Amino acid sequence: MTRHALPLSLLLLTCVLCACGNRNAASEPSGATTPAVAQTSTAAAPPAAPAGDAAPGPISSHAATIDPTPNSQQAAGAAAAAGGIDFDLPKGWQSQTPSSSMRLAQAAVPGPAGPADFAVFYFGPGGGGPVEANINRWVGQMQDASKPEPETFETNGYKVTWLDVKGTMKPSQMGMGPAKAMPGARLFGAVVEGAGGPWFFKAQGPDATLAPQRDAFVAMIKSVRPKK
Repeated sequence: MTRHALPLSLLLLTCVLCACGNRNAASEPSGATTPAVAQTSTAAAPPAAPAGDAAPGPISSHAATIDPTPNSQQAAGAAAAAGGIDFDLPKGWQSQTPSSSMRLAQAAVPGPAGPADFAVFYFGPGGGGPVEANINRWVGQMQDASKPEPETFETNGYKVTWLDVKGTMKPSQMGMGPAKAMPGARLFGAVVEGAGGPWFFKAQGPDATLAPQRDAFVAMIKSVRPKK
């Protein structure tokens, strides 16, 4: 019996070592794969935006180049691939440096009742909410508002939905809007849909200032085109 006990012990020990070796072999691929995946992800990740990126510069007196917000790497890559858009700023509108990174273009619209505000907003590809929600929000910014019917047209490969609404503009604590209710106000709003968009065009202020600019606003949004 003693002569057979030693070989049996050796046999059991050999099985245990084989089992351990199999477990180690099975764990090696996942261990080896992890750094490879991390390395690939690091190489593919876009470079981080520099801290304190300034808002885009002012638009020219004739055309505006719409660039993606500097705070969104994903938006930057997609919009760059789409090429961005250009448009013609109406004559007499005074271009300004955008006051925030959400405003990609900004201008003052001079008029007899004081200047109106104009801005173009961009929140990245697919950002900013559905067209209908924005139309309803713009109408909701007016008390005793007219009953506008949004108009839609195609221009240079883009779909534009816009409206013209009059009334008493409600006070706003943020973004565009008066500090207190503004009777006799007017708002032009347009959503431009296309590759890399949408973009949101908005002009608001005294009715006496914007009423004569209605055709100029329409001509501006009809001039939207891919950036060359």
